[in-house]
Amino acid sequence: MDEITHTSTCASPGEIVTGNVMPILHQVRHALRDLLETGKSEVIDLRSIPMGPGEEDRLADALGQGEVQVRMSVLGPSEIIETQYPGVWLVTHYNNDSEIIGKFIEICAIPSLVMAQDEDIRAGLVQLKEQLS
Repeated sequence: MDEITHTSTCASPGEIVTGNVMPILHQVRHALRDLLETGKSEVIDLRSIPMGPGEEDRLADALGQGEVQVRMSVLGPSEIIETQYPGVWLVTHYNNDSEIIGKFIEICAIPSLVMAQDEDIRAGLVQLKEQLS
């Protein structure tokens, strides 16, 4: 579980390559180990890291896709995809024009955006009580 392998693909002539895919994968590996050992979650903001054309796709391909996908509509659409590595999630937020406004890798048991908040649970309980009355 301490290794993430990735087959490198060459860039097309003239394509800018930052070389950040492998360092990000290593950062994910270390964060996943920390999650297991200490319970500490980590978020990597992919929009704050320089990436050349196609590198985000190569990163997504290296992480693969797991069994869980969540689509949400909270202040705009969001998509949460489990990677092939349990505990590693790709989280993408869109605006109403379907443009990406945020893209993250979250290393955690489950992204906090998916977890029900106490105030929402309370409101749901009140609603269910009223419906049952």
